[in-house]
Amino acid sequence: MAFELGNRAYFAESICDRGDAFYDSFTERLESLLAEQAAGTSAFYVYADEGGAILGRFNLYDIKEGAARLGYRVAQHAAGRGVATAAARDLCALAATRYGLRALMAATSRENIASRKVLTKIGFVAIGPADPADIGGKQGTLYRRDLTTG
Repeated sequence: MAFELGNRAYFAESICDRGDAFYDSFTERLESLLAEQAAGTSAFYVYADEGGAILGRFNLYDIKEGAARLGYRVAQHAAGRGVATAAARDLCALAATRYGLRALMAATSRENIASRKVLTKIGFVAIGPADPADIGGKQGTLYRRDLTTG
């Protein structure tokens, strides 16, 4: 929660603000997410520096039928340092090897230039418009990356 609150204003500049209700019910939301992870429909990772400070969080969600959605948020102090690229690339490899996934999808708003660059740099290809409901009501692009394990 400290990561989300500490970066809330920064995140709102390019991705949706989660609203006060998200923070007010954070404990319940976290319990729900951990249940999703236990059920195998999501996988959540935190990327931290050597001192343990959280640099970002990287998630696979809606895992089903050999595919999943990729989502991530990087702390403001870590932005522009290659954290998103490195961690998302690592998570793509884990998606294939640990979870046996064949494809990942990701959506980003038009305003989120940094995320668009990260996705294309790690092999995602734009496949059409994103559902605005997936990106806080904004217009954006849906990306796909096919995964291989060999």
